[in-house]
Amino acid sequence: MAVSIVEFPVGEPGAGPYGVVVGPDGAVWFTEVHHGRIGRLDPDGGHTAFALPDPAGRPSVPVVGPDGAVWFTESAGHRIGRITVDGGVTAFPVPGAGPFGLTAGPDGALWFTAMDTGRVGRITTSGEVAEFDVPGGGFPAVIAAGPDGALWFTLNQAGAIGRVTTSGEVTTHPLPTPAAGPVGIAATADALWFVELGAGQVGRITPDGRITEFPLPDRAARPHAIAAAPDGSCWFTEWAAGRAGRVTPDGAVETHALPGAEPHGIAVGPDGVVWIALESGAIARLDG
Repeated sequence: MAVSIVEFPVGEPGAGPYGVVVGPDGAVWFTEVHHGRIGRLDPDGGHTAFALPDPAGRPSVPVVGPDGAVWFTESAGHRIGRITVDGGVTAFPVPGAGPFGLTAGPDGALWFTAMDTGRVGRITTSGEVAEFDVPGGGFPAVIAAGPDGALWFTLNQAGAIGRVTTSGEVTTHPLPTPAAGPVGIAATADALWFVELGAGQVGRITPDGRITEFPLPDRAARPHAIAAAPDGSCWFTEWAAGRAGRVTPDGAVETHALPGAEPHGIAVGPDGVVWIALESGAIARLDG
């Protein structure tokens, strides 16, 4: 599959674009993890940055909330933040340390992971928080709303995939590969796809718990984030190799070199355009 790749430099040197999402306004929103800002990239390439109250909060994963605002985690500030399309910022402290993953749930709330305390949490759009323990902890990383009405998340240190119902019931599914180190996870119409940072693989788990793993051509690529595309495929970042990859529903993988380094977050818009945050200082656009 041939792709066209365009790079848009954003932020000041060292800002560290990290997570990315296509916003409700059609712009691309991203976190600047090292400078404590939220950035906005216009379709024409113009860039705006919004400073957060805590420059050391490490904004990490952004998502579009059920209220039409962009929500994000602050992993060092122990907060969940919200920014409107005109730049108004609100922050909500969470009791669990290290909030990182974030997703809009099927219940009208947002769900997040608390890495340092081994929990997953739920926050309403008014800021009410509840947290649920994950058996054995395991460093919950990224979370996604599954096709079965539950939330699914990666357990990076436990080498497992977790599932939590909207009522807070948690179950876990160990991965076949030891020390797999799963991080990113994304939902398609019938399954969850995830990437194994430690094992250099892409995995798939169905709602009934069946797991399939697909080794990448470069097992040392350290895949980090993954996003579902409208055609049923998924795109993912290879952090150590500076590439983006695509996996089809049957597990076929292709990869594409990126112009920048350290690709982290990835998002696919409704038009199928792929956006990638490069910590080296840019947002990349991929058109198939």
